[in-house]
Amino acid sequence: MATRLRKSRKQRGSRYCGWGQIGQHRQSGSRGGIGGGGKHKHFWIRTVIEEPNHFGHDPLSSYSRFLVKKWINIRDLKSLSLRFVSKKDEMTVLDLASLGIQKLLGGGSINESYTIKVAQASASAKKKVESAGGTIISNEHKTQ
Repeated sequence: MATRLRKSRKQRGSRYCGWGQIGQHRQSGSRGGIGGGGKHKHFWIRTVIEEPNHFGHDPLSSYSRFLVKKWINIRDLKSLSLRFVSKKDEMTVLDLASLGIQKLLGGGSINESYTIKVAQASASAKKKVESAGGTIISNEHKTQ
């Protein structure tokens, strides 16, 4: 088609060129907003259909593989040994892992000898238990 016959040539000088009032063909109001505008408002159905996972975020992953959720101090072993204890070769055996306790901390003092089964133990807890004549059986989890 020749340029001189196009509609745009015929509309030159008519101020709006067939777009009605001045705001109908300018800026971004005629298309519902700029970029991702309106995804939570008037383009919601389009967003649900075309991009169902657009909103929200990925769950955070911890840098530590073993998160200690339950722990106990040495000062609390006496009260535990009264309820959850088994004797083996004249030694008091405490299985903290079966009670859901993951770490033994060194708060307080100890004067009895225990054999303690636990996933983790702090350095001060190990030192205090061994100085009292006890042992700690642990399977240390490595943290990154």
